[in-house]
Amino acid sequence: MSALTTSGPTHPVARRRNPDRPIWDEPPTAAGQTTKGLTLAIVGLLILGPLYCVVLTSISTPAAINRAGGLVLVPDGITFEAYRTMLSGGPVRQSLLVTLGVTLAGTAISMIISVLCAYGLSRARSFGHRVLLLILVVTMFVSGGLIPTFLVVSELGGYGQYWALILPSAVSVFNILVLRSFYSTTAAELIDAARMDGAGEWRILWSVVLPTSRAVNAVITLFYAVGYWNTFFGVMLYMPAESEKWPLQYVLYQYVNLGMNMPGQVNSGYGVDGHAQTAPLSLQMAVVVLTLLPITLVFPFLQKHFAKGMLTGAIKG
Repeated sequence: MSALTTSGPTHPVARRRNPDRPIWDEPPTAAGQTTKGLTLAIVGLLILGPLYCVVLTSISTPAAINRAGGLVLVPDGITFEAYRTMLSGGPVRQSLLVTLGVTLAGTAISMIISVLCAYGLSRARSFGHRVLLLILVVTMFVSGGLIPTFLVVSELGGYGQYWALILPSAVSVFNILVLRSFYSTTAAELIDAARMDGAGEWRILWSVVLPTSRAVNAVITLFYAVGYWNTFFGVMLYMPAESEKWPLQYVLYQYVNLGMNMPGQVNSGYGVDGHAQTAPLSLQMAVVVLTLLPITLVFPFLQKHFAKGMLTGAIKG
């Protein structure tokens, strides 16, 4: 009987190393590994391919762009003149300073508000925390709309002011809920021990809660920073005519999508319809690279916090 059982066809469960484990916990097969590798390689090419063309075009000479007929795929004459022209002065350098200022100030304000709000809502004995939490959740699904927001900001004197790019979007309820969920999981023993040592709420937040939640704080900080770095729509509402106050993303829109001339640019001699371009393609791609570079450099250092920060904060609590 046993001989017949072993000599017959093997059931798929019998080939598994541990039948007590779920099928998704089993080691992947060679075919599965190969399929995953090919899929990741294709996705990587789809992402890195356009980025490669943009970077290469930004450091290509006008003659190379003419010969390529647009975006350069093969290196053919390298020059960094587009970056020197872009950063030597004018609107691009000014917009870069504006974007850095808005990003730093906005991220700091948003994190202060979010951390304080999330910590207060995470304390079960805090006054009115259930009502406040309900109000915040309602705002995720119901809002006043674009026109009322514009009227409120304008009546408060925000038209043409930098704070109009920060305060209307300073609070993200989703980020507050993630922080609150994570803060709620802070070990009660640590908080009780701090209270026995005479620590107040501010001291507990600074010395106990924040140090034990660095991962989620780093992730939420990155979310806010990326949002402020990509500030675009608010500029169209509150300062469309003041070019000296434009952030980098709006300058990118003006000089790349609308084809406005930049100071110091030269004619590349190529256009979509055979005529000369208004702006050289290398200079346009240099602005694109400049907008992508800071976030691209920061993201790898914070990537390790995503799984721990976002998933733990979202699942627990």
